[in-house]
Amino acid sequence: MEFDGTPLVFRSDALGHGFTDHELRTARRSRELLAVRPGAYVRAADLARLDSVAQHRLAVLATASACQDAVVSHVSAAVMHGIELWNVPLRLVHSTLDRPSGGKVTNRRHVHVGRLPAEDLVVVDGLTVTTPARTVVDLARTLPFECAVTSGDHALATGLVTHGALADALERCRGRRGAAQAARAVSFMDGRSESVGESRSRVLIHRARLPAPDLQRVLHDDGAPLGRVDFFFDRERAVGEFDGVGKYTEHLCPGQITEQAVIAEKLREDRIRAAGYSVARWGWRELSTPAEVVRRLRRALG
Repeated sequence: MEFDGTPLVFRSDALGHGFTDHELRTARRSRELLAVRPGAYVRAADLARLDSVAQHRLAVLATASACQDAVVSHVSAAVMHGIELWNVPLRLVHSTLDRPSGGKVTNRRHVHVGRLPAEDLVVVDGLTVTTPARTVVDLARTLPFECAVTSGDHALATGLVTHGALADALERCRGRRGAAQAARAVSFMDGRSESVGESRSRVLIHRARLPAPDLQRVLHDDGAPLGRVDFFFDRERAVGEFDGVGKYTEHLCPGQITEQAVIAEKLREDRIRAAGYSVARWGWRELSTPAEVVRRLRRALG
């Protein structure tokens, strides 16, 4: 079936373009069309090209069209704003109704209830969505600490929110379930974390009761810059480095290849060690076994 190029196909639009319900049923039986919700479909070929976040965004657009009194919120609002999510289920579309009760969870939707002041609302792609600050606070009220911090760090780093905006959104959520939990997460958020791995590492350091590091510190040796490090422990003269894959693939200098980036990073670390700093380094594999990261950091901290 050929439509106008949009991934989302509504039954009403298809009928308006001359297609019949019989054709739509046939396309669904053959799996050419897949149902996002009743009356809203996506071509299987289009869906296969989308990652989980893009698929969720499609589900938000399909669901919101049928629930116009609800405001897109929580995880779904984060997707609409482009806020990073880590280890967060995307099966349900989240929305909030401005009422004291009546929330529900179905097999497609999670409907929350609560106050929705005008200051917490914005329009994104024609949909009413909670603002980035309210979204981060809602995530912090309802998600585990590590997941909430990861999203909040990203929102701060990209300029979607400020600490002041988060404080204001927190104030408006005072008294709601999870407000104290949200306040703890928001107070820990830091826009200097540059990746999910760095945010998770920072939470790990905090939970292990290790000294709180400075972030993105530029080190010098006799006035000459040695480079910027992810985590710096001033008193212990120790450095922590998270090795994300992007460092050697996506964030290369012009004309640089991965092998050159690896060599340059090794030489940089050698200069840092020669200047009297100890270095602990870890990556995604080590984050899956937190005790190993802690062991490396304790050794570097002396």
